[in-house]
Amino acid sequence: MEMPSPRADFKPGAGCGRFAPSPTGPLHFGSLVAALGSFLHARSRGDRWRLRVEDIDTPRVVAGAARQQLDALRAFGLDWDGEVMWQSRRIPAYRAALDDLRERNLVFACRCSRSDLGGAPHRGCVSARRDGPIAWRLRVPDREIAFHDAVRGPQRQNLAREVGDVVLWRSDGLVAYQLAVVVDDAAQGVTDVVRGADLIDSTARQIFLQQALGLSTPRHAHLPLALDADGHKLGKSQHALALDPARPLPALRAAWAFLGQHPDALAEAGSVPALLDRAIAAFALERVPAFDRTIAAISAS
Repeated sequence: MEMPSPRADFKPGAGCGRFAPSPTGPLHFGSLVAALGSFLHARSRGDRWRLRVEDIDTPRVVAGAARQQLDALRAFGLDWDGEVMWQSRRIPAYRAALDDLRERNLVFACRCSRSDLGGAPHRGCVSARRDGPIAWRLRVPDREIAFHDAVRGPQRQNLAREVGDVVLWRSDGLVAYQLAVVVDDAAQGVTDVVRGADLIDSTARQIFLQQALGLSTPRHAHLPLALDADGHKLGKSQHALALDPARPLPALRAAWAFLGQHPDALAEAGSVPALLDRAIAAFALERVPAFDRTIAAISAS
């Protein structure tokens, strides 16, 4: 059985945040920014903070990466509440959600390939094939889904015109990210999704899926992405600030600055617990910049 977080003395409030890394490699600086931002937002409000390992995309999972990530989070003092949720162990829950949607005719079987779509948003199956593997897609409405992002402000997306019918179960037999994340956020009682801005485009389809399943919709805040010198999203193999779990303070200070927080708040902190206590007390979501930033820029600031 997964051991719970060592932060047993924490008295949680009514809300709940979460961090959900994919075990495709070691924790890198961009992941630390997302984890720290989510952690501080939850703890500063007296909320729970859950951890979920999103290991359902099995072709991309790296053996041992999940345990390495959990060890790194502990080294950086980012302790979570309760047991870790492993998506690979929750396939029955995802099948039950899909069956519910099937019974209400909200999804349909589809054999379309990328060549069938020609780059256009998917609207109903147009494949001429009558056998072979199928995907299950969610029927989406031709209307705007609107939500307020606490960092990036009002957001709107017309799923039918901009996204198309959403894959919930892939043709290779794997559950799709959109279904798993919605089911798991509900199961973990997540009220606040604080994550990287690369996932803001998924938010409208997740909100619609939550509505279809009769689930509550969390509040959202999408944090700036850490970019390399060429303006590309920071990859695990090209990070400018390598994470050394044996020396957590420099990386934590850099992530704090990256999130636009006041550097003087951590000036006197000489240990991880002291730094995080000060960071929790001083964290302000309204200071988080609504634009992505390069590592070079933050290193020079």
